[in-house]
Amino acid sequence: MNQPKINYQKELERQLEQIKADGRVPKLLLHSCCAPCSSYVLEYLSEYFEITVLYYNPNIYPESEYRKRVIEQQKFIGDTDSRHLISFIEGKYDTSRFYAMAKGLEEIREGGERCFKCYELRLRETAELAVRKGFDYFTTTLSISPMKNAQKLNEIGARLEKEYGVHYLFSDFKKKNGYKRSIELSGEYGLYRQDYCGCVFSMRE
Repeated sequence: MNQPKINYQKELERQLEQIKADGRVPKLLLHSCCAPCSSYVLEYLSEYFEITVLYYNPNIYPESEYRKRVIEQQKFIGDTDSRHLISFIEGKYDTSRFYAMAKGLEEIREGGERCFKCYELRLRETAELAVRKGFDYFTTTLSISPMKNAQKLNEIGARLEKEYGVHYLFSDFKKKNGYKRSIELSGEYGLYRQDYCGCVFSMRE
């Protein structure tokens, strides 16, 4: 029997309403895949949270592309105005973790099981750091992409919330024209928009 589909944008709005009603500004650790995807998410969530952007993407190939995306992310954070503080942490660029995770799944098409494991690799790192650094919430920008499976992302996030005991912020950031707004913001800030997800497998496809 199929599980009923959850509207994760509605779930996010419910969480944000509760935060606003409580009159608090929680600390959010936001995993970001790139500056363009983070643009709308930061515009949207910085009204409610003090945000630290975690750039943890050991999947990105080649290293020159990785470095380009890191610089672009830092530049965007420096250029953007926000109601609350936005800071930045660069995770470890340990590609061996990604390739160990992808072993045996090299021929799977993009959007399948290899991608789901990659979501978990990055979200798990975010959850672990959120616990270590005392964040109230963690989430990722990944759901803004029409190419990413928001259902899977949120299922993984909810599971990690239980495992690590830190709140996961549900999301489907592509909703409410989020993806469209990210394209507009990329134009406004002159952001580099890559033409593949990031890993060597997506580059080949």
